[in-house]
Amino acid sequence: MKTFTIINELKMKQFKKLIVALTLVVGGTSCESLDVEPTGFYSDENFYKTIEDAEAAILYAYDALTLVSYAPVTYYFTELASDNCVVKADEGADAQAFVNWEVTAQNQLLTQYYRSIYIAVNRANAVIENIEGKGFNPEDEKRILGEALFLRAYNHFNAVKAFGLAPLQKSLIDKLDETTATLPADMQEVYAFLIDDLTRAIDNLEVNRVTGRADKVAAQALLAKVYLFAASAKESGVPKYNAISENVDVLYAKAAEYAGMVLNNQGEYSHDTDLQNIYNVDSPNGPEHIFILSLDRSGTQEGDYSKLSKYFIPYIDGATVYLKNTDDTFSPTHDGWSVFQTTDKLFTSYDADDKRKTDLFVSEVYSQNGTAIGSVADGTVIYPFTRKYIDPLFEGDKTSTRPYLIRFSDIQLVYAEATANADGLAQYNQIRSRANATELASIGGLSKADFRKLVVEERQRELAYEGDRLWDLRRTNTVQSNVTNAAGLSPDAVAFYPIPQREIDLNPNIN
Repeated sequence: MKTFTIINELKMKQFKKLIVALTLVVGGTSCESLDVEPTGFYSDENFYKTIEDAEAAILYAYDALTLVSYAPVTYYFTELASDNCVVKADEGADAQAFVNWEVTAQNQLLTQYYRSIYIAVNRANAVIENIEGKGFNPEDEKRILGEALFLRAYNHFNAVKAFGLAPLQKSLIDKLDETTATLPADMQEVYAFLIDDLTRAIDNLEVNRVTGRADKVAAQALLAKVYLFAASAKESGVPKYNAISENVDVLYAKAAEYAGMVLNNQGEYSHDTDLQNIYNVDSPNGPEHIFILSLDRSGTQEGDYSKLSKYFIPYIDGATVYLKNTDDTFSPTHDGWSVFQTTDKLFTSYDADDKRKTDLFVSEVYSQNGTAIGSVADGTVIYPFTRKYIDPLFEGDKTSTRPYLIRFSDIQLVYAEATANADGLAQYNQIRSRANATELASIGGLSKADFRKLVVEERQRELAYEGDRLWDLRRTNTVQSNVTNAAGLSPDAVAFYPIPQREIDLNPNIN
């Protein structure tokens, strides 16, 4: 793929200049090896000399999102801990803890995720602090700065959704004594920082679709999601969110405003009428994909290519199996590791004729000649699995399956939830119409709260396995009413994961 090739050529040429100092992060990440301050660091004095240097640095910041300890681990949090999935019986104890809601500060998956967030934040900070005033073309400078601001906000937003009041790393860490950031005072400080970064990103960016990178529309979409999270969390009484000073109605209005910009003020992204096309791994520039990772089966190491499909597909017989397509042709796929197993609750939440069930779940597999060789009914396929992560051109374990970070349909539902009016109903119905599900004729007789509940339920069906479900349950304060294993926990325990103990031990300012 052209975009992937260009990015990797730049990586090979430029990333040799970006040494370990760019990855030193808040909270003690890698501090165990920092007996002395790093030397040989490429600073603004000796690295950011050319636009190629700056491009390499922003690509390095994006590259953090593809860390094996980041993107795949997200699904342990957001899917296993929700009502979408359970985990296979012999998966490790740390994974089981998410399903059982027994996650502690010693959980290694939690630690990996936390560290990856702040590695990504620090790489973005390196660009933010070094791009301005270097004499680059103003358009290039604005674009790269805007992308870095987007990435800093994107990663900090992941931190607040997962951990609540986690450190805000506002500057580059390149010295040991800078690794002990304090916690923000409250959620008002956190969200003000996110909103400021994304507002600046929007001001600096243009609509410019490039697979794996963010543009103005991505920044507007993320800001809409930030405002929606704040609005619903404050309205629902999620712990710590009462500190946000803005009125809930104002927050919803802001979410609708920025979602509306995505829906109405540009022509590059749109609602894809072809449900299958959204999940075609060779169409990452489809109209739905506002922000998607650049992963490709031609990559040389994991993180350049993806193994994401292995998590969702069950183990069948260790060989290639074939899936029946809607046009009665067949597509090959490897079988998988059976890690993320579909719950009956999710599967039965779809109407019988919903295309997201009939077309995007697999209950039977075939041989190359089209002979059925196993099914959920006979127990060969141990659960109905999603087709969202299928690559018919896989090369061994190497695939081009990508996390869908921000989709147009996601923002349609953000708009529907935020407005909770007739305009929002139109967006909601467009999603259901594509899926062949019954449309809602009117919101007459429904309160805003009632309609918003319907939208959140629709988000589960539309965005299943895309890394949103737990966050939706958290912001609406409905974890315990939907996830049996979370019953009896404290409000804080269901709203936030604990900051990893190792990070607390290394940074006394976190405790």
